[in-house]
Amino acid sequence: MTYQEAIAYIEDYTWSTTRLGLDRTVELLHRLGDPQKDLKFVHVAGSNGKGSTCAMLASVLREAGYKTGLYTSPHVLCFEERLQVNGRYILREDLAAVTERVKVEADAMEDHPSQFELVTAIGMLYFKEQGCDIVVLEVGMGGALDSTNVIDMPEVAVITNIGLEHTEFLGNTLEEIAMTKGGIIKPGCDVVCYNSAPEVVSIIRQLSGVWGAAFHLVDFDSVKPMSHDLSGETFEWNGLACNVPLLGDYQLHNAATALTAISALRRRGWDISDDAVVTGLAKTRWPARFEVLGREPLFLLDGGHNPQCAEVVAENLTKYLGDEKLVILTGVLSDKDYKAMMASVLPHAEQFLCVTPDSPRALDALDLRDYLRSLGCSADAYEDIPSAVHAAILTGKPVLAFGSLYMAGDVRSSYYKEKKTAQRKYCMNARRMQTPEEQKEYSAELSRKLTTLPEVQKATHIFSYMAMQDEVDLSVFHDWAEQNGKVLSYPISMQNGHMEAYTLGEEPVWNYGKYGIREPNPDFSILRKPEDFDVILVPCVGFDEDGGRIGHGAGYYDRYIDRAPDACRVCIAFEAQKLEKVVEEDTDMPMDYVVTEKRVLQF
Repeated sequence: MTYQEAIAYIEDYTWSTTRLGLDRTVELLHRLGDPQKDLKFVHVAGSNGKGSTCAMLASVLREAGYKTGLYTSPHVLCFEERLQVNGRYILREDLAAVTERVKVEADAMEDHPSQFELVTAIGMLYFKEQGCDIVVLEVGMGGALDSTNVIDMPEVAVITNIGLEHTEFLGNTLEEIAMTKGGIIKPGCDVVCYNSAPEVVSIIRQLSGVWGAAFHLVDFDSVKPMSHDLSGETFEWNGLACNVPLLGDYQLHNAATALTAISALRRRGWDISDDAVVTGLAKTRWPARFEVLGREPLFLLDGGHNPQCAEVVAENLTKYLGDEKLVILTGVLSDKDYKAMMASVLPHAEQFLCVTPDSPRALDALDLRDYLRSLGCSADAYEDIPSAVHAAILTGKPVLAFGSLYMAGDVRSSYYKEKKTAQRKYCMNARRMQTPEEQKEYSAELSRKLTTLPEVQKATHIFSYMAMQDEVDLSVFHDWAEQNGKVLSYPISMQNGHMEAYTLGEEPVWNYGKYGIREPNPDFSILRKPEDFDVILVPCVGFDEDGGRIGHGAGYYDRYIDRAPDACRVCIAFEAQKLEKVVEEDTDMPMDYVVTEKRVLQF
């Protein structure tokens, strides 16, 4: 099964086939060996703030040294976003392999599982096979009858803010919905409850008592605001100065919820240091929630898709930008109250760029443009999202993209493509400005610096590369490595979009690959596994002083490095390739070092 076949199979059982109940998920997981029984969980239910709370918890647990799974829905950027281990999306080949195994069992069932039930089973099997110490598990809808509720006792059951939602499934009152969401509470677990409506808190407290679960009400005052700007919210908690790079006052409440859960985990014996808390919160990433994609010019992305979300967006604009006017790139669904949404952001708008989200329920961009023009606004319609993003960046003015989660992923990827194209062009020109003599001198000096890294000196197997035009030439390093008994391997870019590493045989035979780069002939070389390598040397187009890097765009190295998590990752570049800030994506692998002819940066 290929990745595309896996996605097609999963999506064949759409939301419309969803039928609340646990029987199908229980049967499917039992057929798969009940992988969920070998895992520990923090189970998170609620109407609002689930995703942000899960992201903070997973980041802190990861920094505490635990191999941490994260299961969320729906996805914003790509399907793989739903299944993460230690902050990395599931690899496409892994998703295909696990889905194929789940398909065999699901197709043998008389009552076929729905899409969400399939994904839940895929997640449980994947997290077990990855050896996760703990999984942060977000409920899809409700709680009691949600397919994630097949787990046994979680370490902590977290109930975030509850509102009226999915009333056709969950109940018509807050009390009924709270009862449903409180169905994730099980005997012996700890319960963390967001301090929301009194009737909700009362229900969750009662359920905790019924099941003998320790109840903890979130104290919002435990998080004391200190400052805020576009880099995030800074606050004090238990004497610690913390920053979370998520914007909005409500994120302080979500942080208090996550930290209450961390305290509960500590009481249950989980070793989570204060340093892990501070670092984990600072590294939290949660896309399309008033997210700063870039600052030159400022580009904000929010997946807000209803009047309540639009009001929050407007409040944040006032909080962070005051009276500054923005270019607003927007698209909406026709069944949403888009007129109320636009009314909230109108005072902040200089002009509107209208697009049609990728949904059968989308309002056509021309209709939205005409409505905004009827209000006296400057508005234009664009054929697609990439052209609208391009136009927004060209204005040189602050930009807000909002209106629908269905367009958030396309906006984000289009923005990164635009910015990365500009950054690549700048860096390529910068290194080409160097003379051949300078490049040779700088390459030799960089090679010497590379030999001083302790990981390189201790390494047995090193994955290096052969330079393409204008890249750092590591010939001097390769000579040193061979003289010191290191095994060197080199990459081959395969037709399937992945990269493999080969060690030359006793009689070296080289080919020239599709990018004109010299690479080993696989027929006369030895294939190496990613886990064989102690050090992986990664060429780049550009880098920054925070360890960010951009490549040529194919993503070969990021996919390969993801398969070698224990290898030391060293980015190789000329100093001329330095950028103030690299435009990073969630799939970009972080570096342990950046080495140039002038310095060694360690992260």
